[in-house]
Amino acid sequence: MYNKKSKKAEEFISHEEILETLEYAKENKNNRKLIDSILERAKDCKGISHREAAVLLECDLEDEKEKMFNLAMDIKEKFYGNRIVLFAPLYLSNFCINGCVYCPYHGKNHHITRKKLTQEEIKKEVIALQDLGHKRLALETGEDPVNNPIEYILESIKTIYSIKHKNGAIRRVNVNIAATTVENYRKLKEAGIGTYILFQETYNKESYEKLHPTGPKHDYAYHTEAMDRAMEAGIDDVGMGVLFGLNMYKYDLVGLLMHAEHLEATVGVGPHTISVPRIRPADDIDPKTFSNAISDEIFQKIVAIIRIAVPYTGMIISTRESKATREKVLHLGVSQISAGSQTSVGGYYHKEDHEHDNSSQFDVSDTRTVDQVINWLIELGYIPSFCTACYRSGRTGDRFMKLVKSAQIGNCCTPNALMTLDEYLQDYAEEDTKEKGLKLISKEAEKIENESVRNELKHHLEQIANGQRDLRF
Repeated sequence: MYNKKSKKAEEFISHEEILETLEYAKENKNNRKLIDSILERAKDCKGISHREAAVLLECDLEDEKEKMFNLAMDIKEKFYGNRIVLFAPLYLSNFCINGCVYCPYHGKNHHITRKKLTQEEIKKEVIALQDLGHKRLALETGEDPVNNPIEYILESIKTIYSIKHKNGAIRRVNVNIAATTVENYRKLKEAGIGTYILFQETYNKESYEKLHPTGPKHDYAYHTEAMDRAMEAGIDDVGMGVLFGLNMYKYDLVGLLMHAEHLEATVGVGPHTISVPRIRPADDIDPKTFSNAISDEIFQKIVAIIRIAVPYTGMIISTRESKATREKVLHLGVSQISAGSQTSVGGYYHKEDHEHDNSSQFDVSDTRTVDQVINWLIELGYIPSFCTACYRSGRTGDRFMKLVKSAQIGNCCTPNALMTLDEYLQDYAEEDTKEKGLKLISKEAEKIENESVRNELKHHLEQIANGQRDLRF
């Protein structure tokens, strides 16, 4: 029985409700009156239901799709403006006891190089990341209670936050580790993590269990209910996503939106971020063996619909996607991207020779440097941002969401984005990027309507030029 307020996975992600929703969407795919009413109501930027989103996804009327895309762009502009937050993944260990058939870290893969970073190696990685200009990381590790216990994760977080190199510092550590206990989530909260991230992979229970035949991740309910335990433990911000291509995308998009509705209904705060990865080639993994791969056109539509359905959420696209694909979806809803990413264990300080020493989770499509990505974003008219001000000022969870949903977050985010961009330009940028970036900052600063904020921003920019760092609104 479907109940979005239930704490049981199979009730707030109801298989029957998803099937009924998909059938309803098929029946109404060309119902212009209904589609137009959904889009009209979505203009209030309060989101739409999973059933309404399914109708939009099913619709193949070209003029209605154009309306969807335009609305998604408008909503993105209202909530996130032209800011794009940058981050990098840091893989601590690829030891894993799960049997996930789509991931090269699975326990039966005996020819991938297994690695686990020591604390000294983590320091080298973090310094290398700081030298690239990064300020926020997403920690990644396989599930292995012997090699990757919670104590190792906590020690690693402490190490990362302790490293101050030149003008560099990691100011926010997001954590993507396996589903765990309330007690362990409390420990992560006490360690000062930013967002707890966990991808569902697929919401179809039958497919999920086949894709995860062995290991603790096989437990669908325990995995799906992880966000509830994390929030019970006091973690304010959670990030979710599915791996598109594992299962039928229509089913998984509906499940994803139902999960967001569940969090809103039970704790009053939906997902801080939603990621939209697609399956990629990797050691021991050929994406062609998965029959549910989605095209670029469908992918763009998914991004637009998520932005319409969950307007407040940050949307993340990684270097799994190419430059061309990332450029197509930035304006449709994406607000965070990774840059200069290495998906191997210890790939920043010393890059691997993948032919003889490969510990990567997947192949990277966008192989550009951080500076190249920033230069590209500036040319496209975006403000590359390394901002972590909300997290460090306590604007998390419901406090953050209230600001976002009221569209007031821009009063903080735009000046903070410009200041962190200025820090990057002063400390790390190539000359061409610095020249373009300073012109962008000058232009964007003048657009700030609040005179006191504009004047304070200009004062802070002068302070940054004189060597001060870590200023924020």
